[in-house]
Amino acid sequence: MTEVNHRCAVLGKPIAHSLSPVLHNAAYQALGLDDWAYDKHEVGEPDLEGFLESLDPTWAGLSLTMPLKKTIQPYGTPCNMWAKELMVVNTAVFDWNGTCVNGNPNLPAIKLYNTDVRGIELAFEHSYQARRTKPKTDRSGTAVIIGNGNTATSALAACVESPAIGHVIVVARHPEKNTALKPLAERYLPSERPITIVGMDHAVEALRHADMAVNTIPGLAADSIAEALETSNANMGGTLLDVVYDPRPTKLVQAWRQRGGTAIGGEEMLLYQAMVQVCLMTGIWNNDPPSGMINQDRTARLEQAMRIALEEAL
Repeated sequence: MTEVNHRCAVLGKPIAHSLSPVLHNAAYQALGLDDWAYDKHEVGEPDLEGFLESLDPTWAGLSLTMPLKKTIQPYGTPCNMWAKELMVVNTAVFDWNGTCVNGNPNLPAIKLYNTDVRGIELAFEHSYQARRTKPKTDRSGTAVIIGNGNTATSALAACVESPAIGHVIVVARHPEKNTALKPLAERYLPSERPITIVGMDHAVEALRHADMAVNTIPGLAADSIAEALETSNANMGGTLLDVVYDPRPTKLVQAWRQRGGTAIGGEEMLLYQAMVQVCLMTGIWNNDPPSGMINQDRTARLEQAMRIALEEAL
């Protein structure tokens, strides 16, 4: 049995459901990294520093899920655009030649990244390429985001990155929460009315106008929107990404397709954000992936291996 010299893991609480080990270990196998291994550990906010102090130089990186995406911030340096802008990260890469920014001598330097934004972008990009569809490039389109939590912030970032989008509608159960969304849209969208925030009772009307849509609310919370779509006469002409992948397909995905739209399951975002994490942790890239990454031979082979492993796990 090959000795493990490079370790990575996903941390969070709860964590038993995570499919990250399936994806990352499939990637290591595809890359021929026989001495790399990836695991999962249940770690809450009070336990994070102790866990970090328990690591040794065999550790290369961590994936962070809830509730640690902000808790990790004092221990590292944001190193890509959206990690700096959003202050929400899901990836930590260790540099054992450096010292932690908070001065703890027992911790290495830690580089922090947000790969959720790129994961959303690549999920849409893959869908467009598979359908041989070219989205708009004149900022005349509308994006609709369901929810206004941390994932909605990453979804908004992905939407403002798209040259198709000039206006974003956020549909939220509590519109007054997450006050960072409005200034973020105003900063990056060059339109007079970059963002509108409405209540859930306006969901169907908002989605009717969507070129892109992202559902970010967990569990079965979007089922009521699915039911409203099913009983409406609305036609969905845009592309929906539902970040939920259990159950698969969700009721919202089914309703969207019934109304004529294209829907992407949350496993696509899961796959692509993990691909970017693998490339950062293993040193294939030192920052965000280049444009067109899913057309490159090496990452195409990596994607195929991870996709097969994910499908088998689901």
